Amino acid sequence: MKRADSKAMSVKEDMKSEYDFSKMKGAARGKYYKSYRAGHKVVVHKSDGTASVQYFKLAEGAVMLEPDVRKYFTSSESVNKALRSLIAIIPRKEKTTVPAK
Repeated sequence: MKRADSKAMSVKEDMKSEYDFSKMKGAARGKYYKSYRAGHKVVVHKSDGTASVQYFKLAEGAVMLEPDVRKYFTSSESVNKALRSLIAIIPRKEKTTVPAK
């Protein structure tokens, strides 16, 4: 018997009821977005009672894409190409100088 295509499955069929956060009180999309961008740590508790701590921070210049944008831009090269084409059509502002008094 073939396994059903995951695209054909609805979210309700694919997700277990215990993972449905839509009805959780206080749940909000992007709740930790700012703190995640600032950096975060992960503590891994090992079975021998020790713990290892790892610190993560986005690299300088890193950009996080929203899921709907990520569908169209799957690589850094594709994002850079699109942004360069936009830069080419943006009119340059000429610097204005303030006359000396």
